[in-house]
Amino acid sequence: MNSPKLPRLNSIDAVRGLIMVVMALDHARDFLGLKAFNVTDLTKTDAPYFFTRWVTHFCAPGFMFLAGTAAFLARRPRPELSRFLLTRGLWLVFAELTLINFAWSFSFRPPLLMVIWALGWSMVLLAALVWLPAKWLAVLSLITIGVHNAFDGLHAGPLADATGTLVGTGSDWALSLLHQKNAPVIYPLIPWVAVMALGFSMGPLFLLEAQRRTRVLVIVGVSCIAAFFVLRGLNLYGDLVPWTPQASSTFTVLSFLNVTKYPPSLMYLLMTLGPLFLLLALAERMSGPAIRLLVVFGRVPFFYYLLHLVLLHAMAVGLGLAQGFSAAEFMSPFWKFPKAFGLNLGGVYVVWAAAVLLLYLPSRWFAALKARRKDWWLSYL
Repeated sequence: MNSPKLPRLNSIDAVRGLIMVVMALDHARDFLGLKAFNVTDLTKTDAPYFFTRWVTHFCAPGFMFLAGTAAFLARRPRPELSRFLLTRGLWLVFAELTLINFAWSFSFRPPLLMVIWALGWSMVLLAALVWLPAKWLAVLSLITIGVHNAFDGLHAGPLADATGTLVGTGSDWALSLLHQKNAPVIYPLIPWVAVMALGFSMGPLFLLEAQRRTRVLVIVGVSCIAAFFVLRGLNLYGDLVPWTPQASSTFTVLSFLNVTKYPPSLMYLLMTLGPLFLLLALAERMSGPAIRLLVVFGRVPFFYYLLHLVLLHAMAVGLGLAQGFSAAEFMSPFWKFPKAFGLNLGGVYVVWAAAVLLLYLPSRWFAALKARRKDWWLSYL
């Protein structure tokens, strides 16, 4: 852990950049799409809406895993790495409760504890876990990912009443923070911290020669995908909601793929991490303008994340005014926007593409700033 910092791997930055771009699609749909139905409700959705949401499932696991990998590849001395993870994690928790909460709502209101909150606390916990031997950490991570669904039968009481007043007991909060989605906790920490720790423990893989690394990534990726199809097909364990035959073969496929994200089930993580490993292998061999664009986004993930929320929310305000609503109706989280507001799915894709293009120049500027300067605070953004 005392080795000098390695040059950045473009393959990791490109895949992280792809994650950021796809994530913007989900949030473009949130902010600017029609609010008529839940797109994963098989009684109301259709295939285009479902897969627009489904493809974005790959974002959070990939982001968590690669955050752990990046921590390893920083090659900091262990005490320095532990301090950095602790302080950056606490900064991300603070940012979720303040800057990011404001970007989601354009107002100051009790925050929801979402992905950046989980990322921050996972870093805080990883600050302690990095002291474990790498093999123990890998085993602990895999066990946590594999067995956490055994506790799905535990249920916490509500944490807040209809007015937003917090009412949960200590045990309600503990279970919700660790394992159960329960507003305001949207991202429980288990097993997200295990996904990040797994990324850290697999960091040595990225020190191998490229051809050997690619071969291992393909083997691991194919194995995860195969395990997903076998275990999901058996319908015995690994997800809160079993799949069921539907009226059409298309909707039977949707049911099979409709796995649980909050918290991420074993099926969800096998389904998403398997393709992530294959993408990392594929990115080793790819180049060109598209890859360079993705690398730019992948090198400034927090900056991009905050900026894209502000941009999409501002675009929603502008669209709302154009559709005859008042700006005040959009000073709230997107799920409280007027029900009649929004674009159809085609319009969402157009807005998403425009937003990504608008984000490129500021992201390139900030990536160049981070490459040119070594101020300590830049490593927190």
